[in-house]
Amino acid sequence: MPQIIEFPPRPYLGVRRTITMTSFHLVADRIGEIIGRLAERGTAPAGAPFLRYHSIDMAADRLVVEAGVPVPAPMDGEDDLVAATLPAGRYATTTHHGHPDQLAGAVESLLRWGREQGLEWDLTEKDGVEHWGCRLELYRTDPRVEPDMNNWDTDLHLRLNPSS
Repeated sequence: MPQIIEFPPRPYLGVRRTITMTSFHLVADRIGEIIGRLAERGTAPAGAPFLRYHSIDMAADRLVVEAGVPVPAPMDGEDDLVAATLPAGRYATTTHHGHPDQLAGAVESLLRWGREQGLEWDLTEKDGVEHWGCRLELYRTDPRVEPDMNNWDTDLHLRLNPSS
């Protein structure tokens, strides 16, 4: 069952790309590299790695997505890795158990639940493009421990409109 959770600001190191539905690997495959760079700095991740959706244009098959890894305190970026912060606020959350290819159904269920609850998302739409204040998929399962993607747990966090 979805729930609403208040989160503080969460610093992270990430990489942003404009991709299509078939080129997610260009950003998602960078998570291991980010974790490796943190290890080189002597910093352990402060939470599950994630994908953050900044904008979604399904008609043009164009998404702006960021792969990120939370860190315990703000840090400097390097090369194409950027230092940023997930915004504080109230988030509607749920957990999906199963292959990441099945996340679309879980997202739709969370969006439907939010509509039924009268929630307003931190979302603007312009010319058919969704621009999210913060929409996350957090990958809680370590693929080195559980390589079967059908057994993965993924948390969905959709930020609620801060003015509602």
